[in-house]
Amino acid sequence: MRLALVTEGMIHRSLDDLMDWLDDRVPEVRDLEIGTGGYSPLGHSPLRLSAAGRRAWHSRLTARGFRIAAFNVSGNPLHPDRAIARRHDRGLRRTIELAADLGVDRIVAMSGCPAAGPGRSAAPHFPANAWLPDYAGVAAWQFEARVRPYWEDINALASAASPDLRICLELHPGAHVFNVESYLRLNSVAPGIAVNLDPSHLFWQRMDPLQVVERLGPLIGHAHAKDVRYDAAELALNGLLDSRWPGDPRHIPWDFAAVGHGVNDRAWWKSFAAALAERTSARFLSIEHEDRLVAPEDGIAGSAALLSAAGGSSRGAAKPIETP
Repeated sequence: MRLALVTEGMIHRSLDDLMDWLDDRVPEVRDLEIGTGGYSPLGHSPLRLSAAGRRAWHSRLTARGFRIAAFNVSGNPLHPDRAIARRHDRGLRRTIELAADLGVDRIVAMSGCPAAGPGRSAAPHFPANAWLPDYAGVAAWQFEARVRPYWEDINALASAASPDLRICLELHPGAHVFNVESYLRLNSVAPGIAVNLDPSHLFWQRMDPLQVVERLGPLIGHAHAKDVRYDAAELALNGLLDSRWPGDPRHIPWDFAAVGHGVNDRAWWKSFAAALAERTSARFLSIEHEDRLVAPEDGIAGSAALLSAAGGSSRGAAKPIETP
């Protein structure tokens, strides 16, 4: 697995400054995951440039020994607010054009989350637990009326743009597609849509990323490197569904952590990297810094050092929630 970097964590630096910093501090990272819309900032993106400007932008990176691992356009193109939905949908479609133009074959996205039904909400509704009668049937309506037709169309668009291009949906709570079951339902009607596996979103759902790799195999087209940390006292009282997130990272049940600052040690990351290399179509393990207790420069450099040292083929299971 090649190490990459989601550049959003360093959006406070220009792209040239970021490459200078990587040359100096993290030379093992030569591949970049660039935000191109949705919830991703555009500070490093060539999306608004002309065709000639995009190629010049790309040539500037490759001349310095860098390449593009993926474009990231994670958003909600199914948002009930039509202005938001149009903006995120436009970003995704333009990113497909951009990727095809520059020969980039991975786009990271999210499935989106619609309303609960016709006239039922002006906000997205995430139907993760439907045991109360008010929530019954919401997920089925969303899939058939919104998720399925949209992603069938995007699947066809991406296939026509480039036969090698794969849109990799992050299994992210809050989006309609967030676990294995919801992804396989979509994959059955849009087989060109793959998975971006970010283990941090699985840990706090009590999922095992290694078992997900075993189940999905080559349907996983990209991966992120990010961990979580838990506060045992808060967890005991408020559980994993506590609504204060993001809140104060020092006083909530869980939060994202840089690799090396979370619940999993180097042995687990070695197992994860080996499983990705052996069983999936992912070529990159892309460091995504969202640790609010660690400076980005320190978190990225430390993550890269640990992951570089974790190369190998041993296996293991995800660690359980630990008490400090």
